[in-house]
Amino acid sequence: HAGTADAARAAAAAGGADRAGRCAVVCPPGVQGAWPVSVLRGSGLTVEHRLSAVDLVLEPGELVGVIGPNGAGKSTLLSVLAGLQPLAQGVVTLDQQPLESLPARQRARQIGYLAQSGHSAWALQVEDIVAMGRLPWGDADAGAIAQALRDSGAEVLRGRRIDALSGGEQARVWLARVLAGQPQLLLADEPVASLDLYYQRAVMQTLRGFADSGRSALVALHDLALAARYCDRLLLLADGRLHAAGSPAQVLQADLLQAVYGLPVQVDLQAQPPHISFR
Repeated sequence: HAGTADAARAAAAAGGADRAGRCAVVCPPGVQGAWPVSVLRGSGLTVEHRLSAVDLVLEPGELVGVIGPNGAGKSTLLSVLAGLQPLAQGVVTLDQQPLESLPARQRARQIGYLAQSGHSAWALQVEDIVAMGRLPWGDADAGAIAQALRDSGAEVLRGRRIDALSGGEQARVWLARVLAGQPQLLLADEPVASLDLYYQRAVMQTLRGFADSGRSALVALHDLALAARYCDRLLLLADGRLHAAGSPAQVLQADLLQAVYGLPVQVDLQAQPPHISFR
């Protein structure tokens, strides 16, 4: 699949060029003290036995989905882009600066990372957990915390303890904590895993709104229908390699998906919402 991989890398590197006019803002509306909009690039990203020569660009205003079967390298890719996973080869740049050269506090202010599952060792109040998102800034900005609670739909959970919440409610709180840090880039690793349909939609709508504000989000997903519905572009990983990249219509093709997942698949992107099922 050398030709397919080369085409995927080219599509990923060109990502968002047709959307350049969408984001003329310098800072997202209502985000005080935030960094200017940023472009994240990955070139030749390689982690031994996990990733191989992956290229990508994440531009302002985009919600990009990372899809692929278990073990494809989705979580590893997000960890690399967050600066949490060392590379064997390749480089990640943020506004043309190597990510590894940036001070940790600056990285934490610009890049928000939402891990697969959140956990609190203490039965903290929701507001206290969300306030932790302000640690990179060294403050407890009440306005930023309140906005994060509103944007994530967690405002109704004020005053409650994290251990008294359902899984879907907790997912909103962990997302609010990341949003409270006012990052320009949000990396979310399977944020809708194990959530019911209501909370899946709520989380994806929050990520969509985040991108629509002129910032950028990269989200790892297993649900291909959600990826088709909410994402501007998709990166299809298989065995640590970028197998395809482009719009949902370009990537979610039956032959590509069958080659990667090893199962017959039915795709109807004209349905509302889009329908994708493996047989």
